[in-house]
Amino acid sequence: MEDQRLLDFALQLFTNISKAQCLLISSIHELESQAIEALMQDLAFPIYTFGPTIPYLNLETLTTFSANESDPHHYFNWLNSQAPSSVLYVSFGSFHHVSQAQMDEVADGLRASGVRFLWVARGEAERLQERCGEAGRVVPWCEQLKVLCHPSVGGFWTHCGWNSTMECIFSGVPMICFPIMMDQTTIRKHVIEDWKIGVDAKEGLAFGEILMSGEIAKLVKEFMDLESHERKEMARRVGEFRETVRQAVSVGGSSVASLACLLNDIVSFN
Repeated sequence: MEDQRLLDFALQLFTNISKAQCLLISSIHELESQAIEALMQDLAFPIYTFGPTIPYLNLETLTTFSANESDPHHYFNWLNSQAPSSVLYVSFGSFHHVSQAQMDEVADGLRASGVRFLWVARGEAERLQERCGEAGRVVPWCEQLKVLCHPSVGGFWTHCGWNSTMECIFSGVPMICFPIMMDQTTIRKHVIEDWKIGVDAKEGLAFGEILMSGEIAKLVKEFMDLESHERKEMARRVGEFRETVRQAVSVGGSSVASLACLLNDIVSFN
């Protein structure tokens, strides 16, 4: 029922686009150039891309990885003790529900994989930490972009929310895609088919079916194998996308230029 309400709301928004004076898109032109240019041809008003809308402005803090008042669980100290690109970061977002049965399978699969991991599990962190054992850390919250930029983090198991995806690309980290609802399925398609910087955790999984721990362990172990050809290719490609995104938010980049055009147009409207 909740999915249907969200779909109805999204469709209503799309029907109102023709009444707008401009369209703001929190994306990077280079990442979605085909779709953006198609919209430019169909719409009679300006389109501005100003993404990514993630906390990248404090870039200097992203290279300081030490425990502080925002890190009561000392996950940065733990990350600092891990080998480069050896840790899988896991987060399924802040708002969407994953069943307890699925979370338990994830915990069992991560433990069985032998891969080190940092998992943000909100209110279930303490229970899942007990289930996972000592293979990784389970915390209720973390500074996600800073964690993704940490040199020990080599992958992100994500629900494919747009901001999480942008943070992952900004950090240059390959993804395991585990969409839950709405646009996350489309974003998975971008990550896996268009950009080729991730793998699909739900491939062959029927709607409502749980991904079992045995498959999770196999998937995670293969994904985090730094010597595999597939992994090396994903890492290479996401590294290229990382540079594209960072150039877009640099002086003269597409997002900076688009935002400047928007501000000039706002002034001219007055």
